[in-house]
Amino acid sequence: MRLSWMLIGLTSALLAGPVHAVDTAKAAVAEDKAEVLEEKVVEDAPPPKKAETITPGEVKAVDPAGKSPLDDSITCLARTIYWEAKGADAKDMTAVASVVLNRLGHDGFPDTICGVVKQGVETKACQFSWWCDGRSDQVEEAQRYDIAKEIARKALNQQLKDPTGGALYFHDRNVHPQWAKAYRRTAETTHFLFYKPHQALAR
Repeated sequence: MRLSWMLIGLTSALLAGPVHAVDTAKAAVAEDKAEVLEEKVVEDAPPPKKAETITPGEVKAVDPAGKSPLDDSITCLARTIYWEAKGADAKDMTAVASVVLNRLGHDGFPDTICGVVKQGVETKACQFSWWCDGRSDQVEEAQRYDIAKEIARKALNQQLKDPTGGALYFHDRNVHPQWAKAYRRTAETTHFLFYKPHQALAR
């Protein structure tokens, strides 16, 4: 009996090996594509051709457990969507993704998604509160994270319509930050209000 369990375990390990290798390869392809797509957003280039876009299968292979370090654009964007719009609906999640991409390469903001997400960490003035709240950044709800990753994929592929009107800033409806008075409101969703600088202040 023990021998049969050992054989089953060995067979499973051998079968899992190639599957893991395929997932790792898919993740690497997705991350490479994301880097190119990120540059297209910065350069305001036309939407990518189909062959350049990230596929659903490729994005699923990236950070599958929601525990990877935040060092690639898909993971940085997906975790931001997941944490900033936690408990919110798909429109709110799409809007958060749009703000990150709107900032990308804009004057005053970094030209990488991870740079945008982590901006201000050195001065304890994080732009995205989840990144500096001192709590674990690992995912708690796998299904919602899958939704966040799919939204991140579509955002990078330029397949989403921006529901924020080009917003660079947003806040939860339950707070009233002083900075909001200096900006023009562009949109609102169930959970958030969105803003961008007045034309005279736009950089």
